[in-house]
Amino acid sequence: MFARQSDTQDPRSQSAVSGGVGVAGLTGLILWIMIARQYAMDGPYSALAACLACAVPMVIWSLLYDKVHLRASTGIDWHNPKPLKQTFDTSVAKLAGLWITWAIIAAIYCVGRWYWTGQYQFSMTVMKAVAPFLLGLSVPYVMWMDRRIVEPRDGAWHFGQFVIAMGHRNLVRAYEPEQIYHHLRAWGVKGFFLAFMISILPGGFGELIRLDIAQIIDDPVAIARWLIIAMFVVDVQFATVGYLLTMKPLDSHIRTANPYLAGWVAALICYPPFILMDGPLDYHVNTADWAYWFAGHQTILTIWGGMLVILTAVYAWSTVAFGLRFSNLTHRGILTHGPYRFTKHPAYVAKNIYWWLATLPFLATSNSLTDMVRNTVIMAVVSGVYFWRAKTEEKHLLSDPAYKQYAEWMDRNAPIPRAINWLKVKIGWWPPVGAGKGQEIQPAE
Repeated sequence: MFARQSDTQDPRSQSAVSGGVGVAGLTGLILWIMIARQYAMDGPYSALAACLACAVPMVIWSLLYDKVHLRASTGIDWHNPKPLKQTFDTSVAKLAGLWITWAIIAAIYCVGRWYWTGQYQFSMTVMKAVAPFLLGLSVPYVMWMDRRIVEPRDGAWHFGQFVIAMGHRNLVRAYEPEQIYHHLRAWGVKGFFLAFMISILPGGFGELIRLDIAQIIDDPVAIARWLIIAMFVVDVQFATVGYLLTMKPLDSHIRTANPYLAGWVAALICYPPFILMDGPLDYHVNTADWAYWFAGHQTILTIWGGMLVILTAVYAWSTVAFGLRFSNLTHRGILTHGPYRFTKHPAYVAKNIYWWLATLPFLATSNSLTDMVRNTVIMAVVSGVYFWRAKTEEKHLLSDPAYKQYAEWMDRNAPIPRAINWLKVKIGWWPPVGAGKGQEIQPAE
């Protein structure tokens, strides 16, 4: 469709994450799954242990091979630690900010009734057990890190200054509101999504461990469903690790959290308790999945199931590519490798195509034209929500010149953006993005 620039003429910028990180984590996860299947360890804490099996190899690879702790982006100077007496007051203020933040998150958990029912109960059990250790370890960690961080007065410090000033009206404390907003946004993301991710760990993992492969070996539908579950388990495990390990020494800290309200709205309506796909945007009324409509046609079932497996594999690959850095609504380094060579939003593209092919919303078991039209339109609206999410994420990330450079490279080289630009040319929306920069997009002969 388009003549692609050669890599030597138009090189792709380096990714913040190496491909080896994801491979290391995936290897550890697969090994644990094999062990868990061998010893029938299908419980929720086995699913939690799988996070550890996934995380440890990634941390080792990141530190020993990629040496991420030595990057300037960490903001750490390992060779010139400051005296403790010089950073002690800073650490105290930072700890005050952190502990008050955690107290706020805990209070929100207490207020939100949904956090104490259903699958969220496991999250709350885990967090209550971990909280005392987190509080205890935060003291030596913060004091040790503050001696080595070039600028230790981060958002937590500014929030701590604000809290201390509130408690002493006659005490004047310097703090920057924007730093506080960034701090609260970052922890808001972690507090909201980490509880959700931990809550969904046991479900798919338990199914994967309990499955009897011998019973499905001759059934293409069952094989496809099993592989799809496996892909989603990979996605959930890597995503959970990403939310857990936001740390400067791993260069996986949150640079910025999305400051735009539209970005938060677009993301949060896709997750409980705000999820609209179980309410106004429910496109499953009188529908049946692909296996129902193609029943009795083994060849079609095999091909269709294969397509769905490939789509979920791309979706999982998109998360694996993040390594230790997966997180919604945040900037933790720009990815340019893996599926991000082909489109800026491979997970959204794969997920939405999967939903269309798996649900077939334009077919209804009720034979009602109303149901067919309603489900199809609502499915289109859901896809529109993800398009909106993608645009709000790009708006946030474009504040980083590295992402702008990546986006421009994608418009010149990646298949999906180039196809969109080709379409713009055909319908008269000229010039396409990336043209006029010395490397114009040229239709193929």
